[in-house]
Amino acid sequence: MAAPHDHHPLRSFYENPAVPVASGDARSRRQARLLARALGPVHAGAPPATVLDIGCGDGTAAATAADVLTGHRVIGVDWSQDALRRATAHIGHVVRGELTDGGLPFATGSADAVLFSEVIEHLVDPDAALDEIRRVLRPGGHLLLSTPNLAAWYNRGLLLAGVQPVFSEVSLRAIHGRPGSQVVGHLRLYTARALRAFLTASGFDVIRIAGAPYHDVPRPLRPFDRAACHAPSLASILLAHARPHPTHHNHPIHPTHPDRHTPQLSREQNYTP
Repeated sequence: MAAPHDHHPLRSFYENPAVPVASGDARSRRQARLLARALGPVHAGAPPATVLDIGCGDGTAAATAADVLTGHRVIGVDWSQDALRRATAHIGHVVRGELTDGGLPFATGSADAVLFSEVIEHLVDPDAALDEIRRVLRPGGHLLLSTPNLAAWYNRGLLLAGVQPVFSEVSLRAIHGRPGSQVVGHLRLYTARALRAFLTASGFDVIRIAGAPYHDVPRPLRPFDRAACHAPSLASILLAHARPHPTHHNHPIHPTHPDRHTPQLSREQNYTP
C-alpha cells in the first residue's frame, strides 16, 4: 500500500503490531474465485500468471488465494515491515514496496493480476495508487479490489437513526459514535456506485461488482449479511473486478522506471525478517 511519509502518524499507526492486518476468509475466498475464473487454468508448457497481492498484510488472504489459484505465482507486497514479517509464515514470496514515493519495484506491464484487498480505504492518495497499479498490470490484466461498503444494509439504518456508519472512523485513537471498538485506519469509504465511477475515471473497465459478507457482523445477523451479497449495493464488502482500459493514457508517478524489473524473487528482493 502507499506509505505515508516517515514523520506522518499513519506510518507509526500501521507499524503497530496491535493494528489488525488480516481480512475475513469469506471475502478472500470469493475474491480469489473471481480471479481464478478470470485467469483460467494453467496449461501445460505455459508460464504461470504473476499475481501481486498489494497490501498483503499478514499474508493470510494471499495464502487463501494461493489455494484457489493453483499453479499461478502469488507475490505479497506491503510497505509495513511488521506485516511482511508475519506474511512470511503464509506466503513463499514477499516484497517490500510502496504505491507512492517511488512506486512499486516491478516493471511496467509485468503483472498479470493485482489483488488489492481492503487497502484503498486506508490511502491518502488513491488516485496515484490506481495509476501505479495500472502501470504494473499488463494490457488485458486483472484488478481484483475489495473495500468496505459505506452503503451496507445496516449502515443505511444506522444513518437514519443518526448513528455514525460502521467502517467509518473519525479518530486514530478510538471509535466514536458507532458500534465497535477496533480502530483500523479507514480514511475514505465507497458505495458501489462511487467505486464503479472511480475505477472508470482511473482508466479501468469495470467487469463486475459483487458483494461479500463481513466477518465481524454479530452472529444472529450473519444470515442477513450473506443474503445481502446477492445485491452488491447492500453488501458489507464490495468486490470489484476491473481491467485496464486499452486506450487510457497511463500517468505513472514517475514517467520512466529504467531500473525496474520483473521480480526474480532473489534473496535480495525478498523480505528478510
